[in-house]
Amino acid sequence: MIQAADWVAIGLTLKLATVTTVILLLVGTPLAWWLARTHSRWRALIRAIVALPIVLPPTVLGFYLLVALGPHGWIGAWTTRMGWGVLPFTFTGLVVASTLYSLPFVVQPLQNAFEAVPDQLLEAAATLRASPLDTFFSIALPLARPGYLTATVLGFAHTIGEFGVVLMIGGNIPGVTRVVSVQIYDHVEALELEHAHALSGGMLIFSLLILLLLFSFQPNGRRS
Repeated sequence: MIQAADWVAIGLTLKLATVTTVILLLVGTPLAWWLARTHSRWRALIRAIVALPIVLPPTVLGFYLLVALGPHGWIGAWTTRMGWGVLPFTFTGLVVASTLYSLPFVVQPLQNAFEAVPDQLLEAAATLRASPLDTFFSIALPLARPGYLTATVLGFAHTIGEFGVVLMIGGNIPGVTRVVSVQIYDHVEALELEHAHALSGGMLIFSLLILLLLFSFQPNGRRS
């Protein structure tokens, strides 16, 4: 049985995933395009930094974010001077942490999609005196549409499933930072296994549907 507090956590989680995914697409698009087209010597380093959350324990990332965003951190000191206060244990702090933690799940599909755009089409557009911005929106962006679908689904789903990072940055404040994963943890800790089963089962079904949606839009592999 799902309680009223569970619905609050579900609503907050969906809000967090939506806001984070939008930010990731806005930030990830130019970053993925640069990684796909640049020949800079910094490419490998930037690519490694973007992919770092895949291999880094969430608590490590959460700890350093907590330090940086806290009152004595360089970001926290700046936000305090701007009159915004500190970001840990706020919804905004959750968005910042979720954006960094889910970044590779959006950037990598977009980068792969941009790398698949034929150079001949981009060169032809350049010979026709199309501006780089026009070339991107008229050629690269439409051809990268499948990559955007994958990036959107993965970014949204990964944000919903976060636990370690959101717990470190957001804590466990009802209606403010208590997302579904933390709510499940609370139910288990309180031995409210029936409620934990209800939320966990919903997460399991949601994850399965997300993967089915993702795989249904991917081209079928062919055996030789």
